[in-house]
Amino acid sequence: MMKTIEHNKLTWIDIENPTSEDILFLKEKFELHPLVLSEFTSPSQRPRAEEFNNCLYIVLHLPLFNQKTKVSYSGELDIVITKDHVITSHATENIPIKSIIREFNENSAFKEKSFSATAGFLFYSIMEKLLSASFPKLDHVNEKINDIEESIFMGYEKEMVRSISIIKRDILTFRRSIKPQRSILESLVQKKYKLLEDELNEYFQELIGINIRAWNALENTQEVIESLEETNSALLSHKINEAMRLLTAVSLITFTLSVITGIFSMVPFAGFPIADSSIVFWIIIGVMTIITITALAVFKKKRWL
Repeated sequence: MMKTIEHNKLTWIDIENPTSEDILFLKEKFELHPLVLSEFTSPSQRPRAEEFNNCLYIVLHLPLFNQKTKVSYSGELDIVITKDHVITSHATENIPIKSIIREFNENSAFKEKSFSATAGFLFYSIMEKLLSASFPKLDHVNEKINDIEESIFMGYEKEMVRSISIIKRDILTFRRSIKPQRSILESLVQKKYKLLEDELNEYFQELIGINIRAWNALENTQEVIESLEETNSALLSHKINEAMRLLTAVSLITFTLSVITGIFSMVPFAGFPIADSSIVFWIIIGVMTIITITALAVFKKKRWL
């Protein structure tokens, strides 16, 4: 699916899940290098920026969220910058891209500013929105961390083990996406690409700043969830230890009582005159009760219970 926004002789083309017809259109209209065209239909494992005769090709990975499966994932974004076009391509739905398109259509001032200069500046405007979209996602992760913290101290340590693992997976997805971005953004400043004017360096420095702030926020989030995981593990271990101590105490008492009943049920005692006396039964019960109470008192004094 292809969407096009044109203004002031500049054009942004966004392609979701590019088809062979889309690739043919790009080939005929922009005469892109075959390597660039092949990248639109094949995933790239690493971000990079490459300059060709008539375009600058950039690959970035952005943290995205699947609303149906509730799973975060790293989404690839292919970007081509020509003299008066910016082309973006992604294999799956990209909510931040849709938000930018909607804002261009609804906010004329933002659209006028973004399309007021060159394709390089339009690229900056799009990237500024895409990188800033990481912060609401991080806020959502932090909200879930707050819920986990409350649940941990309400006694739901066992249930929170899976929740903590899901959060850590989300953070790992963010790390895989955000960290490699910085080297690409720095290359936009350090290397002299023909289609990116020197005047844009200060804007690209701003993109680097956004990336650094997102990374710092992510590091803080990771430290918090790791601390909560340690706390949850400690509380869970404490509960297990308490249960084991209780079971051990009960087992010891039960074993002692079983030994007593086993002795008096042995065959040699069957011929004793006292074996037929009802008083003996109550004596044995009394002895067993005293042993149980004594054992419980000793356990309580030593704080084993």
